[in-house]
Formats: sequence, structure tokens, C-alpha cells
Amino acid sequence: MELGVFFIILGAVLAAGLPGMGSARGTSLVGQAAAGVVSEDPSKFGKVLILQVLPATQGLYGLLIAILTLSFTHIMGGGGAVHYTWQQGLAFFAADLPMAVVGYFSAIHQAKAAAAGVGIVAKKPNESGKAITFAALVETYAILALLVSVLALNGLSGTFGI
Repeated sequence: MELGVFFIILGAVLAAGLPGMGSARGTSLVGQAAAGVVSEDPSKFGKVLILQVLPATQGLYGLLIAILTLSFTHIMGGGGAVHYTWQQGLAFFAADLPMAVVGYFSAIHQAKAAAAGVGIVAKKPNESGKAITFAALVETYAILALLVSVLALNGLSGTFGI
């Protein structure tokens, strides 16, 4: 395997893998808090489920970046042999890093905010909108990382004539 292709695949794997791990950890953390609330009052299930789902989005964003990376470079799709210099591969790897790193950490920190929101729902169910807002604000940084990675990948695909 060429070094350029290796870097492209490594970037895609990290873009999907790190946010996916963060999302798995985050949804687990919130799910544990939510289970305690639901065991006391099953009617709060819908409100705490929304909070549990929030940290899952980073995993989806990371998967999107991985798919875009592999599609833009024609590694995915059966287009035949692809050749990239190590510099080109490293450029795609760098484009994947914002989503990989920010996705991982924002999922975990969003989960912490969402788990605290579960506590709000437990005591004051009518304040669930505030709990969701606290957790959703952390999402902003995952969206910014997604945007940076998408723009970088788009720029690279044009630069290399892909």
C-alpha cells in the first residue's frame, strides 16, 4: 500500500472512530443517569431519551467525514487503483483531524452536560428544555469541526483535481 493511501485511510478511520468512541461513551454515561430517573418515574423516559441521544451525533458526523474522505479520494466505490503521494495523503489526514479530535471530546463533554440535565428533569420535568439547551450548546463545537473538515476536504478535492 502506498503511504499516501495509508494516511488517507488512517484519517478516515480516526474521523469515524474517535467521535464514535466518544459518542458510545457519552450515550452510556447519560443512559446510566437516565436509567435511574426512569426507574423512579417511567413517565420521564421521553425527556431523558432526548438528552441521551445528543452525544450520539458526533459519531454520525465522524462517519460522514470518513465517507466523504474515502469518496473524494475514490478509495471507496471500486474505482480501481488509486495513487497519492505521502504529502497528498497527509493533507487528507489533516483535513479529518478537526472532526476526529473535536468530535471525541465534544461527545464526552456534551454527555456530562446532558447527564446534569437528567438531574434537572428528575427534579423539575417542566424544565427539560433548559436541560436540552445546556447540552446542545456543546454541539456547536462538533458542528464547527464538521464544517472545517468538510471545507478542507472540499478544498483538497479541488486542489488535487479529484
